[in-house]
Amino acid sequence: RPMLDSLESDAMIKPEIAVLDIQGHYRIHTEFYRCDTAENTIILVNGSMATTASFGQTLKNLHPHLNVVLYDQPYAGQSKPHNPHQKMLTRELEAQVLLELIEHFNANYLLSFSWGGTAALTALACTPRRIEKAVISSFSPLINEAMRDYLERGRSCLAACNRTQVGNLVNDTLGKHLPPLFKRFNFRHVSNLADHEYAQMHFHINHVLNSDQPCFLSATRGIEIPVLFINGAWDEYTVASDARHFAQPIAHSQFISLENTGHFLDMEHKSASHISKTALLNFLQPAHTEHRQHSR
Repeated sequence: RPMLDSLESDAMIKPEIAVLDIQGHYRIHTEFYRCDTAENTIILVNGSMATTASFGQTLKNLHPHLNVVLYDQPYAGQSKPHNPHQKMLTRELEAQVLLELIEHFNANYLLSFSWGGTAALTALACTPRRIEKAVISSFSPLINEAMRDYLERGRSCLAACNRTQVGNLVNDTLGKHLPPLFKRFNFRHVSNLADHEYAQMHFHINHVLNSDQPCFLSATRGIEIPVLFINGAWDEYTVASDARHFAQPIAHSQFISLENTGHFLDMEHKSASHISKTALLNFLQPAHTEHRQHSR
C-alpha cells in the first residue's frame, strides 16, 4: 500500500502541459512541474518502452527542490497521437530532440534512466551550453553476458510481437526486484504497446547489439561537466563496475552504487527511494542539502 500511496500523491502535483514542435518533424508531449522557490530546472530522459508516468517516484523525490521537465519520445506515451511513425528514431535524433527541449525549458540539470543514457550522453557530447550537471542512472557502456541474453531474447519476442513474452521478460530480468504492484503495472504497460513501439525497440536493440562500444565511450570525451553515474548494487544487467569505464573519457565523473537495489532503483522499495533521492540532491545541490542539515 505505501507504494500505491506514492503514486496517488504524485497526481496532486499539477504540471504545465504543452505539445511542442521540434524541428518541424516531431510533436513532443511535455510536462513542466514548476516550483516558485526552485532555482534550477532538471530534464528527465526515459528508458526504452517508458513514458513520463515511469518517473512518478523520481518526480516526487526531486520536486519541489527543482523544477522538473518530463517528456515522451515521439513514438511513445502522450506524444504518440501527434506523430506519424513513418521512420525509426536513431540515438542521434533522440539527442537532437533532447537538446531542443533543454533550450526551450532552460534546463541546467539532466537525469537519464537506463537506455535513456544513450540519448543523454550523445546530447551531452554536443556540450549544450545550459547544462551544468548530469546524472546517468542504471546505464553501462558495456554489454555484459546477462544484458546480451536479455537483448537477444527481447529482439526475438519483439519481432514476433509476442506481447505476453515481452511483458514477462522485462519483469523477470530488469524488473526482478520490483514489488508485485509495480510488476503488474509494468506488465500491463509493456504488453499493450503499439506495433510501431515494438518496431522502434527492435530497431534500438539491433543498433545496440551491433554498435562499436569503444566508439561510444570515445564519443563522450567532449563532456566536461560533472556527471554522476548511479547503478544498483543488485543490478546484474547494467553493472556498477562496468559504468566506471566512463571514468577515463569523462574527466569529472563520479560513481555511486546503491546498496540493496536493482535496475529500477527508486521504484523498488522505500529505502531505495530514500537513498536515491539523497544521492541525487547531494550531487545536484550540495549547498542546499548542507543548509537543510545545519538548520535542523
